[in-house]
Order: sequence, then structure tokens, then C-alpha cells
Amino acid sequence: MRTSPTSTTSGRCLFIYKLRPIVYIILHLNIYFYHIGGSTHIDVNDFVGMQSKQQNPYFDEMNTTNVTAVEEETAVLKCRVKNKGNRTVSWMRKRDLHILTTNIYTYTGDQRFAVVHPPGSDDWDLKVEYAQQRDTGIYECQVNTEPKINLAVVLEVTAARAKILGSTEIHVKRDSTIALACSVNIHAPSVIWYQGSSIVDFDSLRGGISLETEKTDTGTTSRLMLTRASLRDSGNYTCMPTGAIPASVRVHVLTGEQPAAMQTSKGLHIARTKLAIVTICLLTLTAWQRFTFISHMTSVQFINSRFWQLQEEQFNGWLISRKQCSHQQNKWHRADRRKS
Repeated sequence: MRTSPTSTTSGRCLFIYKLRPIVYIILHLNIYFYHIGGSTHIDVNDFVGMQSKQQNPYFDEMNTTNVTAVEEETAVLKCRVKNKGNRTVSWMRKRDLHILTTNIYTYTGDQRFAVVHPPGSDDWDLKVEYAQQRDTGIYECQVNTEPKINLAVVLEVTAARAKILGSTEIHVKRDSTIALACSVNIHAPSVIWYQGSSIVDFDSLRGGISLETEKTDTGTTSRLMLTRASLRDSGNYTCMPTGAIPASVRVHVLTGEQPAAMQTSKGLHIARTKLAIVTICLLTLTAWQRFTFISHMTSVQFINSRFWQLQEEQFNGWLISRKQCSHQQNKWHRADRRKS
């Protein structure tokens, strides 16, 4: 027996009409899970942000715990506190347990002490102006957590320092003699000279290198001499006494009228060019990673929007089917009325 199209449509409408509540629930569940999925990224970020805000204060690992300063100059003791919140940062001098500062306020009559705290930063540095040798000792940066945390910084103030005799930048002709001298205001046990980062080797194949150290009533004087100067002798020379602040002098060996420093600047220019190329490559890589991330997020958003569009199409299709069923039911009611 053949089934007429009218009876098939009627049966389909009756089936859809009976399943109407189930379809309605499924569509609303899809919409609900779509919104939950779309907001997951934001919810995770909010959760991470809340967790980070709940972290306790801690000291940055980049803090320096040993500081050497020269007498009559300014010493700065670093203290960087992360996640400070509403806690209080204080500086205490260990030898007499004297509180020097609390937050940005100074609690000592010695006006040489002050806190350096740029607004909005994590830095709470203790500045000691016109440092004296009596300031040498241990200082603690403290945060009033439970239990209290502290960072100990050792300050050493020395009056010993080297000083270059004459100009700190000299020019000599090639094949002439380079004569350098520095004085130290203490009786230094030894004085070492560096060219760049390497110790000047008196036993090298170059030869012609001599060092003379003289003890005086006021301190120590060291004289370095290099005969038959060549281009390789150009560079930075450092006089480094034991127990004192070093001093440096820059040497330029001239070839005719052109200083060797100009030739050195060519190498410096090449190095800067290479650094610029590396920097550009890193910036390009960073930009590409961001572009990839944005593209990925855009794709996810497109998929989500397409999913929403499909849900709307399914819902609209269900509404059309419902209208068709309602129309068919009206036909049945009219037919029943005519029969009766």
C-alpha cells in the first residue's frame, strides 16, 4: 500500500509536535553551553588574577645584598618588594636595631637617610648621602607580614680609591711609549692593571711592558709603561688596587693623523649593526607570535559565531516545522467540523 505525501507530512508533524518540549530543552542547553564556553577564557584570567592578588609579599631575586660605596658619595641599598599590597616596608639598621624609615617616611634625625620610591613601582631603596665609614654594617629591609620577612643588605663604605694621574683619555703615536700612572690614598698590598677584561701580562711575547709601584706617606703610586705602542695596545686600562675602588684611562694609538680609535669605532659600528639586526629579528618573531595568537583567537571566535549561527538556523527550522504542524492541525479541525 502506498503512503500519500499528505499522510507522511501529517505523521511527521505529529511526531515533531510531540517532541516539541525535548527539542526546546536541547536547544536551550546548546545555547547555555555556548555562553559558558565563550566565557571560559575570561573566567580563567579572572581566577588567575584573583590568585595573584592573594599571593603574599616577597622580595625580588634581583636585589643586591652587598653594596660597596666610597666615602662622601651616595650609597643606595636596593629593596624591591613584589605583591606588597597594604603591607608596610621598613628599613632597620642592624647594629642598634634602629628603624630608619617606614614606607616613604624617615624616622631618624640623620637627614642623610631617605627612601627612594618612584610612584607605582615596587622599589623601596634606602639612600645614604655623604656615606661615612661608620655607616658600614648590615641593614634590613622588612615587610610586616605574618611572620615578618626581611632582606639583609651589607653596606661597606671605604675611603680607599684609585685616581688616574693626568687625563683619563690619552693619545699616543704608534711605536712610541705609553705611560700610565695611578695613585691610591692607602697603602695597597698590590695593584693590578687590566686592558679591557684581561690582566696585563708582563711575560707575554709582546715584551716591552714594565710596572713600577711606589709606597709614599699618603698611599701608593703605580706606573705602567708599554714601549713600541701598536694598534693592539689601544683600549681601556684599569688600575685596580687591593681594597680600593679602581680607576680607568682610555688609550688611543694614532696611525699618522688618524687615531686608532676611529678604526676601533668601525668595529663598534659593525657590532651595533649586528645588535640592531638581532633586535629586529627578535621584534619580528614577537610580532609573528602575537599575530599567530590573534589569528588563532579570531578563528575560535569565527567558529563560535558560526556555531551560534547554526544554532539559530536549527531553532528557526524548528519554528518553521512548528508552524507547518499548526497549519496542518487547523486543517484537521476544520475538516472535523465539516464532518460533524
